[in-house]
Amino acid sequence: MNFTLGFKPPSAGSSGPGAGGGATMENLEKQLICPVCLEMYSKPVVILPCQHNLCRKCANDIFQSANPLWQTRGSSGITASGGRFRCPSCRHEVVLDRHGVYGLQRNLLVENIIDIYRQQESSRLVNIKPEQRQQQLMCEEHEEEKINIYCLSCQTPTCSMCKVFGQHKDCDVAPLNTVFMRQKTELTDGIAILVASNDHIQAVISQMEEISHTIEVIVSVGRQIMFARDLQICMSLGPNSQPE
Repeated sequence: MNFTLGFKPPSAGSSGPGAGGGATMENLEKQLICPVCLEMYSKPVVILPCQHNLCRKCANDIFQSANPLWQTRGSSGITASGGRFRCPSCRHEVVLDRHGVYGLQRNLLVENIIDIYRQQESSRLVNIKPEQRQQQLMCEEHEEEKINIYCLSCQTPTCSMCKVFGQHKDCDVAPLNTVFMRQKTELTDGIAILVASNDHIQAVISQMEEISHTIEVIVSVGRQIMFARDLQICMSLGPNSQPE
């Protein structure tokens, strides 16, 4: 199913209201996107020791995935001993105290920037012409119809007319927003699972490295003991004997 935008966005050289500020606000918005939920940070925003930011809810989701027994211990009356997870941006290990993510410092500066951004964005949208306020996908076959449903059979966005009279009339469909939110949730959950799995793998690798180091120490000590024993035997046999 092909579809086009319902209008053309203002060109780079346009001088209409909000034309120049739109690009600036868009660049600012990109800096305020959480790497986990891929949405603008939702308050409260926490700052990690590596100086990266996360929504506290997203940080808590990652923490709970990496430490599934932490909440159980806390709720059963046993004192929680904290836990750890890795920053999704730089993979730096974050060690938490018994308060979990609630012990992380809030980034009030980022929260204030978000408030200012939303105020500026609201003011900018007021000055934009009505026909420029929303990019609406339009059906290419039915030019007056909006893309508002998703064909589950063909796995493509489509319009209501295509469902009633067009090529998707025998297909299963669902509201486009519903499918979007479901797929977004699945993607977010998948990212959290991958992050937790990677943390587990990193922990196993660290454990194996410690075991390997221990084995090397044991082997080294064993060789020294064997050499000392051979030397003692040689000395007891006579001055001309040498250890192997």
